[in-house]
Amino acid sequence: MSAAPAMVGGPHLDVDYLDADPAQLLAQDDTLAVFGFGQDAPHHDDPRYLRVALEPYGDRRLERWRGVGPVSSGRDGDLAWSEDGALQFGVIELDEPEPLPGEPANGEIRRAADYLYRKLLAFTAQRGYPHLLRIWNYLDGITLGHGDEERYRVFCVGRADGLGEFPTARLPAATAIGRVDGARRLQVYWLASRTPGAPLENPRQVSAYRYPRRYGPQSPSFARAMLPPLPAQMPLLLSGTAAVVGHESRHADSVLAQLEETLANFDSLLGAARQQRPGLPTAFGPGSRLKVYVRDLPDLPIVAAELDRRYGDRVPRVLLHAAVCRHELLVEIDGVHG
Repeated sequence: MSAAPAMVGGPHLDVDYLDADPAQLLAQDDTLAVFGFGQDAPHHDDPRYLRVALEPYGDRRLERWRGVGPVSSGRDGDLAWSEDGALQFGVIELDEPEPLPGEPANGEIRRAADYLYRKLLAFTAQRGYPHLLRIWNYLDGITLGHGDEERYRVFCVGRADGLGEFPTARLPAATAIGRVDGARRLQVYWLASRTPGAPLENPRQVSAYRYPRRYGPQSPSFARAMLPPLPAQMPLLLSGTAAVVGHESRHADSVLAQLEETLANFDSLLGAARQQRPGLPTAFGPGSRLKVYVRDLPDLPIVAAELDRRYGDRVPRVLLHAAVCRHELLVEIDGVHG
């Protein structure tokens, strides 16, 4: 299995949400990845196509990543991949193992995350895409368990085990979200590059990897955003962001107040990004793509109506029913901006 040649001119990435058939998008040789959402998402056996087990609200659109053609792709056991010479898409999906006798509660998610991240790092290095830009982690029952036995906290330990001595200065942007279908299947997909991006932190928030001990034995391993490599034709990659100021959750009783706080966090993050890349737009607009995760089904139309009021059709987005990594958090948003 030989790696693709490096691309001249740096990476290129377009992200969009489309009402289309997967086969139509996968027939284009510059398609790096296509994502369908929910149990009614279409099926396709192309390694570049991934079904995400989160139910959409409203239109059932596909997410498509475009790189530079021709894109190559393949499978390696539980891992699928595609790459264009500058960027790599990859995904690993695996069922969580059975608990071991005497193992601490939820230890199986720690072992699954450890295995997965070791394989991810080995594969990206082997293929010549060692710089992780963006990762999505979807796991069931994300807030089940008490104290340090909560599944998200245990996942964070397993992720750190798998990452090993990974430098904080190279941590990718990331999202960790709870699937709500009851399937104990860990799904992790990523965007990696031959050349490094620049991790970015938010002045309004404590860096996740510096959270105090009250949030678990292992701080979450991600940056708040990732500035793309230079030279590149790529958007700013935004991590999952919620109503957290400093390190504390805000507005536990109001999804609209949490949405307002989340968008204020993005305003701060975009301001920090523009200090390094002044050409970035000051606010979300036609070059932004947002993925909005809402915990409670009754809140989905409320969030949808507020985003319609704020942005109308100017900001393409998808809304998904999903659990957030803290009990009190009702909404989280990630996406791209350019």
